[in-house]
Amino acid sequence: MYRYSVTEPHPRRCILPFTAEPLQLAGLRRAVRAELAAWGMQTLVEEAQLITTELASNVIKHVGQGSVATLVLDASTDQLRVELHDKSDKEPHRLNPTCDEESGRGLQLLAALTPSWGTIRTVAGKAVWCELPLAPDETRRRIQRATTVMETYGLAVGSPTTRLTHRPVLEESATSLILDLLHWLAAQGLDPDDILDRAQIHFESGREVA
Repeated sequence: MYRYSVTEPHPRRCILPFTAEPLQLAGLRRAVRAELAAWGMQTLVEEAQLITTELASNVIKHVGQGSVATLVLDASTDQLRVELHDKSDKEPHRLNPTCDEESGRGLQLLAALTPSWGTIRTVAGKAVWCELPLAPDETRRRIQRATTVMETYGLAVGSPTTRLTHRPVLEESATSLILDLLHWLAAQGLDPDDILDRAQIHFESGREVA
C-alpha cells in the first residue's frame, strides 16, 4: 500500500491509495492508527478506524471488489477530515447496521460519530467525507506542539524516522531531544534539575485534573 504523508506546511495530510479488497481493510486501519498517532491524535483513532472500515466496505460492496479507491486524512487545528474517493458516481448505500464486522455497521455510523458528513462529486467519481472535531483542551494542544517539535527535531538531526510510531525509535529520539534541552539550559546559566522538577510537577498536576 502506497502512502503519501505531508506534515509541513500545515494542515497535515495523508493520502492512501488502495485496491478495494477485504484483505486491504486491516492494512488501512493500521495506516490510520499510525498516522493519527504520529499527529498526536490518538483520541480519534477508534472513530477514524470505524469510519474507514465502513467507507471502504461500502466501496467493495457497491462499487465493486478490486476497484481503485483512495483514503485521504486531513488534519487542521480543530478537526480531522476523512475522505474516501472512488471512481463511481453512485451515491453511497445506507447499509443495514446488523451486517457482518468486515462490512461495518452501516453508514449510520457516520451520523453517530460525526456531526458533519456527506458526498461530493469529483472529476473522477465521488468522495464520501466526514469531519471529526477535536476538543480544544490543553493536553491535545501540548501533544500537537510536541509532535511538531519532534518532527522538526528529526529533520534537524537528519533522522526523519522520528515520525514513526515504533516505541524504541520514539524513546531514543525523545531522550536525545531532552538531553539537548538540558545542555541548552545549562548554557543559559539555568539549573536543568530545577527545570525538570518544575516540568514534572506541572505534568503530574495536569494528569490529576484530567
